[in-house]
Amino acid sequence: MKLNKREWMALAAGLLFGTAAAFYTYQRYSPGGSSERGDLLDLMPADSSAILFADLGELRSAPFLMELYTWAPPPQADEDYTKFLNETGFDYERDLDRLAMAFQKTDQDSTFFAVAEGRFDQQKISALARKSGTTERPGGREIFEVPESGGTKKITFVFLSNDRIALTDRPNLGQILSAKKPSDEIAEWRARFERLAGSPIFAVIRQEAAAGEALSSQAPGGLRSPQLSAMLDQLEWITIVGKPENDGLRVVAEGESTSEETTRRLADLLNGILSLAQAGLNDAKTRQQLNPALREAYLALLKGADVSKLDRGDTKSVRLAFEISRAFLESARRSAAGSGSAVPAKPGDTAHAKKGGHT
Repeated sequence: MKLNKREWMALAAGLLFGTAAAFYTYQRYSPGGSSERGDLLDLMPADSSAILFADLGELRSAPFLMELYTWAPPPQADEDYTKFLNETGFDYERDLDRLAMAFQKTDQDSTFFAVAEGRFDQQKISALARKSGTTERPGGREIFEVPESGGTKKITFVFLSNDRIALTDRPNLGQILSAKKPSDEIAEWRARFERLAGSPIFAVIRQEAAAGEALSSQAPGGLRSPQLSAMLDQLEWITIVGKPENDGLRVVAEGESTSEETTRRLADLLNGILSLAQAGLNDAKTRQQLNPALREAYLALLKGADVSKLDRGDTKSVRLAFEISRAFLESARRSAAGSGSAVPAKPGDTAHAKKGGHT
């Protein structure tokens, strides 16, 4: 049986940030400290293009996300994953606690390195890997290599402890783990991680060509803008963080540049896009075509969005903050199910987006 990434990452399929819901919590992280989160992030390669962190244990306990999960359509059963679950007993929805993933962009491809923490049956997982692939013992540590289903790459993984696995689709897992990281690059990543302390899912992106285009392409159609894409490509760093608050999800995106002119123009552009989006929702044609409740939910989200500028010392930042409320999700759910359906409202659907910065 060939194994795919979902089986060995166990969350890669569940990590969606394609937008709402995607990045969150991550309690206090202090550089050089012994926190589990800090330990995971310290293992990420310093030459990464982007690093993503998720505390699944914390996210599972957030009422907003638990409700979001119940509203979401159930995932399609996957035959390979079902076999994997039956043979190893590992269920990522239940047993995966924390995940840190680093992505490295090359000329024609993108690779990943991840460290996962959870409840693993090392004996069962190792036995399955030996049947499906090969093993080697550099330095006395058993490293497993298994074929990726549907592709030519191989997934390599190793148990760092009973509750921690490192895995990658790069060919040099041992070198990645033992590589000495440049102190200046580590300091740059840590500075961003520290700012995001207190949030259970986040992404930090070190800017490269076409990153702006990639992020802009994920925006809703009405918010896509070639000008915005070009502006994002001028940023050195982009961070995106989500944090459950009360009965909503607070999302904060921040872009950094050494040029104050760049951040000023980006702030003006974002404010302009928000104004145009509100005007579009108030258009007579839109009023006729869009479900009234969904339109009001969009308006509440846009009116609550806040664009601000920050001085980070060496860099200047632009921050966009908004809140996705239960009312917004309920309106979207009703609209998707059919605007005429009589679906009972969830209790407490009175949350509104609110302004305010991320600390």
